[in-house]
Amino acid sequence: MRDHRALLRRQDKHLLDFADTLTETEWAAASLCHGWTNKDVLAHLALGLHVRLPRIAIDMIRHRSFDEANDALSRHHGNEHTPAELLAEFDHLRQNPRGLGRALPDPLMLGDHTVHHLDIAVALGRRVELDPEVATAVLDVETSIPNPFVPAKRRSKGLRLATTDADWSHGPAYAPQIRGPATALISVLAGRGAALEQLSGDGLALLRRRLNP
Repeated sequence: MRDHRALLRRQDKHLLDFADTLTETEWAAASLCHGWTNKDVLAHLALGLHVRLPRIAIDMIRHRSFDEANDALSRHHGNEHTPAELLAEFDHLRQNPRGLGRALPDPLMLGDHTVHHLDIAVALGRRVELDPEVATAVLDVETSIPNPFVPAKRRSKGLRLATTDADWSHGPAYAPQIRGPATALISVLAGRGAALEQLSGDGLALLRRRLNP
């Protein structure tokens, strides 16, 4: 049985090491998250480790949508802090999260932090070499655990997925096939179409339609 908390700590350290290399210009650049800069993504990650659930509920009522509340909270937090401050906040809280960060299960947190790492790196054209155990754990989470915010499990249904750089596969052998790097599969299942070009197989058209219902 996997220790998702240990994998989350390992991935968060990887994310921090990567983030320390970014310039002010790169933080201001667009990420794969629609409408968000890379700094907005970082603010979302830091805020997610301590934002109180009542604050989320109040903003959901105000904006009448979780997505819009999340967007507003993340942008505001990013506007209030520099990238260095957000990185320090993330690093401090990742070992002892509060609020939403404590409420979300470790497998979903691992998936969220990994996907957002890719949101920044892929948008900047940076190569990401995830720890193989982290990559396969995230793919298992995406394809087996229902997520109210990211319908990756639904996108993978009825497909045979296989990585070309890790020992991982999912789905019946007779199903339409999709193959590619683990990072590309993780990103696409999370709803990011930028990595579709790295995938191949006769199931690709179906997956593409599921990204744009």
